[in-house]
Amino acid sequence: MPLDKLVLILVCVIVAAGVTVWLGVLVLAAWDVPFAGLALIPAALIAYIVARVIGERLGNAQEDHYDRMDH
Repeated sequence: MPLDKLVLILVCVIVAAGVTVWLGVLVLAAWDVPFAGLALIPAALIAYIVARVIGERLGNAQEDHYDRMDH
């Protein structure tokens, strides 16, 4: 994957996570939820992103081609 595409994806994910956290804070503040509930939103987003990245890297057949190459 080209570096510019990876950076674009990371920027989009970070912006989306920020907007999600911001909206989550607004909703939880309206419902008067304690602060501990807020920590679950970014933790869930990070866990989802990490799981998707690992799944993509392990399931990508194109990456296996480079593992078999001699140096």
